Amino acid sequence: MTSMATLHGTQPPPAIRACPPLSPATLTRSFSFCTGIENSAPVIAGPDGAPCRIDQMAASGHDTRWREDFRLVRSLGLRCLRYGPPYYRTHLGPGHYDWSFADETFAELSRLDITPIADLCHFGVPDWLGDFQNPDFPHYFAEYADAFARRFPWVWLYTPVNEMLVTAEYSALRGIWNERLTSDRAFVTALTNVVEANIRAGEAICRHCRPWFVQSEATRYYHPRDPDAAARAEFLNGHRFLSLDLNFGRLPTPALADYLRENGMSQAKLDYFIKRAPWSHAIMGTDYYEMGESVVFADGRTSGSNVLGYYGLTRQYHDRYRLPIMHTETNQAQCLNATGWLERQWANVLRLRQEGYPVIGFTWYSLTDQVDWDIDLRERRGHVTQNGLFDMDRRIRRVGVEYRRIVQAWGGQLAGAERRRT
Repeated sequence: MTSMATLHGTQPPPAIRACPPLSPATLTRSFSFCTGIENSAPVIAGPDGAPCRIDQMAASGHDTRWREDFRLVRSLGLRCLRYGPPYYRTHLGPGHYDWSFADETFAELSRLDITPIADLCHFGVPDWLGDFQNPDFPHYFAEYADAFARRFPWVWLYTPVNEMLVTAEYSALRGIWNERLTSDRAFVTALTNVVEANIRAGEAICRHCRPWFVQSEATRYYHPRDPDAAARAEFLNGHRFLSLDLNFGRLPTPALADYLRENGMSQAKLDYFIKRAPWSHAIMGTDYYEMGESVVFADGRTSGSNVLGYYGLTRQYHDRYRLPIMHTETNQAQCLNATGWLERQWANVLRLRQEGYPVIGFTWYSLTDQVDWDIDLRERRGHVTQNGLFDMDRRIRRVGVEYRRIVQAWGGQLAGAERRRT
């Protein structure tokens, strides 16, 4: 094992060494700093109109530099990583898997004492499954989750399907990824399949361990620009909760329940979602970006806004679901003052904790720069989005230096404070 001393040429600061490892018993009584390896892999339309897979693990170089990337995680003092094998390259067919990459990478995570939050489906499915309109997706994804949990029984933190609402919207309402459809009916079909897949995968995982589920979802809010936009803003402010309401067994508003039924969700399927007992070990993962808050105009257009911030939006989501909170994603481009954005988000997290909200983790996403996320992966341009803690050459960015400082300053203190409370 390459030590952090070897990696940096000096002994690591004591605050880094003091960050305790995670455990199921202490998760909600401690605090975890985290990052992630971006593993989005949707299918888009290529220049000739043919399907084109966008693989962020390959684009970032992680496929070949994963040992180096994991050492960088530890060099920041982090013990937690959002991470998963590329789903489309691992699940080759019904009951058929290629675990070669997962076996190597998860063994190294275990050796380095990095706790993974297993990210099993991130915006794309294998070619043989087609897309999120496929009603067989829940069955086969649960089969995959069962096989993963059986193979890696030591993994206990999971995000079965990342950002279920975003997955369904971008695939079936905005026409960008996968099935690339643009109708309410297609959206409801995708949402139904994605949420059911998430639930059934969780049930499969529970057969092999006692997991905690970190259900990452985009956090949003819509402000009406004028009275004529109020009805649209009200609809969108209900719509933003749909995936989590169905996943956590909460009945949507009457208007949203009607919307689901009118666009193809049967009453039996709605009852399946809202009458099931939700998982007892669930964490509300809040993904927050600058574009998550919008002003809505009377003609339906939206424009970015930043009034409530992470503090205001997280309070709304906690008041609705009453679950422990993990801040599971944020970033900002280097040219837009990423360091200032990090400091602002961290201040919001601290304020929430000071007011008694159960925030148990913070994440800058991702470890390295990403590719084409400035255009939401609409096209394959190969443009590097400079929003990582490290650049593509694995040189630390200013935001990485500041994140390391925050981890050193607060990691041991927050964990120690929680131990003193218990």
